[in-house]
Amino acid sequence: MKQLRLEAVVGLFVVVGLGCLAYLSVQLARVQLFGGNMYTLTAVFPTVSGLRSGASVEIAGVTVGHVQSVELDDFDAVVTMRVRKDVQFSTDAIVSIRTRGLIGEKYLRVSQGADDRTIPAGGRVREVEPPLDFEEMIAQLIQGKI
Repeated sequence: MKQLRLEAVVGLFVVVGLGCLAYLSVQLARVQLFGGNMYTLTAVFPTVSGLRSGASVEIAGVTVGHVQSVELDDFDAVVTMRVRKDVQFSTDAIVSIRTRGLIGEKYLRVSQGADDRTIPAGGRVREVEPPLDFEEMIAQLIQGKI
């Protein structure tokens, strides 16, 4: 009887531990299992220059979403973003690709516009700013074009 009780407690401990591990894995991977309170927007860039899935989407330095995917479509990069439902982008919002520091990770910065109309879920952000290409700028500087 004592042995059975010990095995039951150990089994319960293992099940709870595995549940906690699964929860932490999902949270650390920023995966939403049931859609959560997010909606999807897209933006088309001529180049994304290293932007990856999982990169943050920020307004005023506050993370409001993440990049779901980056795909090639007709030689343009289509970026799909998952954004919190309580944050609405105005139709004249500008999405730009930025870098943290000189060699840091890429993220999307959103500058809200003045328009009262908002982009619906599944819509497309029309105004984009591609990232600065430092290699091209240095090449132009060396060639005396700047």
